[in-house]
Amino acid sequence: MGVAEDTKPEIQGEMLVPVTAHGLQCMSMSFLASDRTPAVWRGPMAAGALQQLLTQTIWQDIEYLVVDMPPGTGDIQLTLAQRVPIDGAIVVTTPQDIALLDARKGIEMFRRVEVPVLGIVENMSTHICSSCGHEEAIFGTDGGEKIAREYGTKLLTQLPLSLSVREQIDAGKPTLVAEPEADVSQMFRHLARQVVESITVSGASAGPRITVVDD
Repeated sequence: MGVAEDTKPEIQGEMLVPVTAHGLQCMSMSFLASDRTPAVWRGPMAAGALQQLLTQTIWQDIEYLVVDMPPGTGDIQLTLAQRVPIDGAIVVTTPQDIALLDARKGIEMFRRVEVPVLGIVENMSTHICSSCGHEEAIFGTDGGEKIAREYGTKLLTQLPLSLSVREQIDAGKPTLVAEPEADVSQMFRHLARQVVESITVSGASAGPRITVVDD
């Protein structure tokens, strides 16, 4: 997000003020510890930290709150699903079969806790050569479409493995900021529109909208 190194959120009483970057409010455990401090926590400790970030942050007039989750179906995911009103989940996968196994488990978990799956994002769908522009599906094809069809949900987008995207993000300038008219930026816009439409169709909940990203 391009947040300066060693940035810490302001504290008001017992509440945290989110850090703003590119016009977005963000909060992360990385703001509360150094980049060399490992979070050596058992499940309940991690779940408690998640609740603290959600309930003790002074979010300002937000319409959507996106929670970027770790992969898997552990305590963090269950805590969020059971204790916070969630409008839906986006499951992120890569095309190869081994990644689809985890995606299936994520979808099954969200179904059990009655969280709608808004759709599938296939990341690293193809590799684009930075020299010649040749596009190749090095991780296989149609994995995201296959699992979306299997579970009756949408394939929201297929994002390429792109050197420029990686360089821009590492430099703290998301592609939509660095190259707003690039093809990948249009993919992100299309993804965002579909998510908003899906939430609107399914019915809005009271309070901030929370979208889980399980990658």
